[in-house]
Amino acid sequence: MRPALHAEWTKLRTVAGPGWLMLGMIAATVALSAAAASVVTCAADGCGGDPTKLSLVGVVLGQAPAAVLGVLVISGEYGSGMIHTTLTAVPHRVTAFAAKAITLTGVVAAAATIAVLGSLLAGRLILSHHGFTAAPGRPALSLTLRATTGSILYLTLIGLLSLGIAAVVRNSATSIGVILGLLYLLPLLAQAIGDPHWQRRLEQFAPMSAGLTVQATTDLGSLPLSPWAGLGVTAGWAAAALVAGGLLIRTRDA
Repeated sequence: MRPALHAEWTKLRTVAGPGWLMLGMIAATVALSAAAASVVTCAADGCGGDPTKLSLVGVVLGQAPAAVLGVLVISGEYGSGMIHTTLTAVPHRVTAFAAKAITLTGVVAAAATIAVLGSLLAGRLILSHHGFTAAPGRPALSLTLRATTGSILYLTLIGLLSLGIAAVVRNSATSIGVILGLLYLLPLLAQAIGDPHWQRRLEQFAPMSAGLTVQATTDLGSLPLSPWAGLGVTAGWAAAALVAGGLLIRTRDA
C-alpha cells in the first residue's frame, strides 16, 4: 500500500490541476459565505435564522471543485490511458483504487479545513458588524464543533462520492454531470414537488440536502433528518459509490 500511496501523492502534487481546484474550493467557499453574511442585518427586535449555518453557506458552492477533483483523480487516467501504467505498477486493483481514495481524502480534508474555518471567521467578523452580537436577542456566531467538523467531513465525502461515480462511469464529462446533478438538481426537484410528504422524503434522500443538515444549530426539529443522520446519508452515498467503483475496477478491463 505504501508505494501506491506515494505514487498517488506524487501524481496529485506534480500537476497543476488539483492544486488549483483546492484553491478554488477554498476561495469559493469563503467568498460565498462572506457575501451571504454581508447582506444580512439583525433587526432591532432580534435576530432570526442560524448565523453558523449562514456562515457556512459557501460549502454549497465549494463542493463543486471537490467533486471535480474526485472525478479527475481516476477518470483523467482513463482518458489519457495512464490507467494502464497505474495498474501495471500496482497489479492489485483494489489496492490502487484504495490508494486513490486515501490520498484524495487527505487532500480534500486539508483544503476543506481551511475553507470551513475561513468561512466561519469571515462570518463572525462580518455578522458582528451587522447586529449579531452577544447582546440579548442578538446571538453571537456559534462556532459549534459539530457544524465545523461536519462541514469538513461533508466536503471530503463529496470528493469520495465523485471518485466512486467516476470509477463506474470512467468518462470525465459524464461523471461530472452525474455528480453535479445529484448535488444540485435533486434539491431543486424537491422544491418543485407540491406534496410536502414527498418533498421531505427527497430531502432525506438527496446527498446535499441531507448532508448539510449537519451545519444547523437552531430549529433542529424542522430538519428532514437529525444532523448526524443527514451526514450519514451522504456517507452512505459515498460508500455505495466506492464499493461499486471498486468492484467494477476489479472485474472489468481497464
